[in-house]
Amino acid sequence: MSVLDLPSTREEAWRWADLGALSAAAALAPVARAEASFLDLPGAKLLFVDGVLDEGASDLHRVTVGEVPAGDHPLGRRATRGWTLRLDARAVADPVQVLHVATGAENHVAAAIELADEASARVVETFVGAGWSNRATRVTLGRSARLMRAVRMTQGAGFVSTRDDIELGEGASVVSTVLAAGGQGVRIDAALTLAGEGAYAEYGGALLTRDTVRQECAVRVRHARPDGQSHQLWRAVAADRSQASLAAAVEVARHAQKTDGEQSLRGLLLDRTATVNLKPELEIFADDVKCAHGATVGELDARALFYMASRGIPAARAKALLTRAFVADALERIGEEAVRDAFMADADAWLEAALSSPGSLGEGDHAAGMVEG
Repeated sequence: MSVLDLPSTREEAWRWADLGALSAAAALAPVARAEASFLDLPGAKLLFVDGVLDEGASDLHRVTVGEVPAGDHPLGRRATRGWTLRLDARAVADPVQVLHVATGAENHVAAAIELADEASARVVETFVGAGWSNRATRVTLGRSARLMRAVRMTQGAGFVSTRDDIELGEGASVVSTVLAAGGQGVRIDAALTLAGEGAYAEYGGALLTRDTVRQECAVRVRHARPDGQSHQLWRAVAADRSQASLAAAVEVARHAQKTDGEQSLRGLLLDRTATVNLKPELEIFADDVKCAHGATVGELDARALFYMASRGIPAARAKALLTRAFVADALERIGEEAVRDAFMADADAWLEAALSSPGSLGEGDHAAGMVEG
């Protein structure tokens, strides 16, 4: 253990974690406050600077701020204060926006989202700045409750770690999409339990890495009751000497018959010095289920590039179009158009910078088709 009491990379769940980058981010010297603004949406707006709510720049609406029960996750248990959204039965809330600004100080925030039967909520979170931003979110969804959540990580430096614990009741649904497109290291950690019959969960997103940055996600979905559906769709794009790692697991309990579980993990290498690690995992104890997983890693499709060149599309433009389509596959799950457009703008800015770097599949480089991994 380090002085930060971090887990060990000898543990399977943390094998790809860049704990060195996390420690360095925690020791980062203070930096100037980054400029950031909320999206043009109605509803609550919360601005946290180094884990502290800026009351003057925030509008809480139905959200409360205060103590939040801590969990037992190695990183998430550090967060004991934050925000809570509780909705009564059949209540519908305007979007909740949470803007996290890091300037290098200690920065831990907890959150609790509790939706009663048939309640509905939307949450958008954004990370900017530099330093270690650590978040723990607990979600409890009652019968037929619905949550849509979008998280974008665009810090210029440092590290963002998130832990989500999500429990779904009967017929409840959650759709959560994450975009990591900054210069920070990332650890996305989630445990979803479909505790009610007929629950539905989508959890996925895109990791975009360049330079020597390492990002990873580790998500486990547990089907505890019959007729549940889960979909994990992740896309990773790695450039330079960076590394993106995706570990997605589905566990089906013995009595969780009629389960439908799907995993789609795909990685795209913009440079052969980059690395994408994929680890799909199925643990099935029931006998009447439909579960599948796919994992591919490769470079841009040479045939598609040749076809586009034959139609007069410049090579750089062709690469950008193909890569954008690859990433958009994960972000189109975002239901709110304004939010989806903001996420795609962040991805476009990252792609423009990555594809313009000298080593990223230049004119003379070979581009292979996607290879099964």
